[in-house]
Amino acid sequence: MSNLNSSVVAPSVISDFKEITKMRLALSVVFSSLAGYLLGVDVIDFKVLILLAFGGYFMVGASNAFNQIIEKDLDILMHRTKNRPIPSGRMSVLTAFIIATVFTILGIVILYIINKQTAMFGAISIFLYTCVYTPLKTKTPIAVFVGAIPGAIPFMLGWVAATDDFGIEPGTLFALQFFWQFPHFWAIGWFLYEDYKRGGFFMLPTGKQDKGTAVQTIMYTIWTVLVSIVPVFGFTGKLQLSVVAAVVVFALGLGMLHYAIQLFKKMTEKAARTLMLASVSYITLVQIVYVIDKFLR
Repeated sequence: MSNLNSSVVAPSVISDFKEITKMRLALSVVFSSLAGYLLGVDVIDFKVLILLAFGGYFMVGASNAFNQIIEKDLDILMHRTKNRPIPSGRMSVLTAFIIATVFTILGIVILYIINKQTAMFGAISIFLYTCVYTPLKTKTPIAVFVGAIPGAIPFMLGWVAATDDFGIEPGTLFALQFFWQFPHFWAIGWFLYEDYKRGGFFMLPTGKQDKGTAVQTIMYTIWTVLVSIVPVFGFTGKLQLSVVAAVVVFALGLGMLHYAIQLFKKMTEKAARTLMLASVSYITLVQIVYVIDKFLR
């Protein structure tokens, strides 16, 4: 019997740990920062690459754990979140707080080993996500604008880790991921509208699943596409893009724009879900194209 219990407990502890730190999201953020590092570096230092991966993971994990502590009473109200470790009672607030604190310290220390600027941006990211974005989510749709700042830091963070310098190049990477988050977040806010309403979250720019939200989603998608091809024109310093890569990136952008327009036409949760999936594919593929292009040039 004891064997059975231990075999049941172990996976649930592991899955709860994955959920409190949102492992899948954290890994996608790590992917962004590693892509930024590869774009900024002249010679790849695998020690820095590993430090950045772990530092980035700890930062995101800390932000997510703090977020779930703060929102524990709201998470109970939503179908999507009521089975999370804290609202379900499987994890105490104290345990989550210890995880979040340890992750914060580890994240900042590891990023500090790379360089001071990387640690600073990492700390800013945790602060904005936990102390500004999370409380604003139940107050105003402007929360998405605030949340887009820590969300856009990882791609840029990689470049800063590689160069210890903040200039036009990481600024461009930041802008790309910043604008991209609006169609991504609003698509999620659209198809989870009813669930978010139960928790009292205001995620859509107009507060409703209406044409105004759909139009803004299209506008920010267009901004994303435009920023993504800026490096081909040669005024973003060392961040450059060949014409072939720019065409590929532009085509990927038109693909995402197509789904944003479909949301405007159909106004359905299914169209919003498709846009969300398209946006995830888009940002991943764009980052891959940027990196491959750099090493092929």
